Amino acid sequence: MRISGITLPENKRLEIALTAVYGVGRPRAKEIIEKLGLDMGMKTTELTADQENLIRREIELFKTEGDLKREVQQNIKRLKDIKAYRGTRHTKHLPARGQRTKTNSRTVRGNVRRTMGSGRRKVEKT
Repeated sequence: MRISGITLPENKRLEIALTAVYGVGRPRAKEIIEKLGLDMGMKTTELTADQENLIRREIELFKTEGDLKREVQQNIKRLKDIKAYRGTRHTKHLPARGQRTKTNSRTVRGNVRRTMGSGRRKVEKT
């Protein structure tokens, strides 16, 4: 089953499979399934063509995939253009929401294997 250009995993429950679409998380997937009156534990292979079309129509009501990614990027670009604090943090590849940077913040800054310290090895005394 394909929704918004994304192939949903067949071996997972419908509630989890719908989260493969960018912009659809667990709460929204649950909301869609309950609205359509489908079973939470149902697999995507068990769906009929009519049910697939109903799910597709429901998801198309929300902003997902490319449109949502584009909007997020435009918001970040706007913050950078007006030189807001959060925009400058994005520009410098640092955490934008007040987290500490002395330790942690590896996901934003990258280089997970780098450690603190000088990196020199101690010479053994004989």
